[in-house]
Amino acid sequence: MTDKFIYLTKEGFENLKKELEYLKTDKRIEIAEKLKEAISYWDLSENSEYEDARNEQSQIEVRIKQIEADLKLVKLIDEDDADQSKVKMGSLVKLVEIIDGKEQEKVEYKIMWSMETDILATPPRISNESPVGKAIIWKKKWATVNVKAPAWTKKYKIISFK
Repeated sequence: MTDKFIYLTKEGFENLKKELEYLKTDKRIEIAEKLKEAISYWDLSENSEYEDARNEQSQIEVRIKQIEADLKLVKLIDEDDADQSKVKMGSLVKLVEIIDGKEQEKVEYKIMWSMETDILATPPRISNESPVGKAIIWKKKWATVNVKAPAWTKKYKIISFK
């Protein structure tokens, strides 16, 4: 038994199942067609189309195995969890940057597992393993945190979350 879990929202879990279904059906059929066509060229020893299709097939099979393994470890995030005392997975967090003791720019992030991150989403969905995510996860409202990234260090105060 393992203590490692993958925390996903219901939406993220459904997306992962959809990806698996697509890979097992549509993508496998597409690759089989590519292989069939490449084989029709006869000489497989110098057949780049065949080699490319085999490589793609291998990558798809690895991804299928990875998704199947991941699905066994999924724990769904209860976004309606009654415990609202600390930032947790799935929390929508508002932060204010503090520069020279003064509150500056406000930012908002949703804390997600790395599989569900999307920095271009509104609000950005960041990983609990990112520098900001690590600094604020399990913290309470009004906590001040120092975030150290490779290129910068910033100070934030958690002003709200839900």
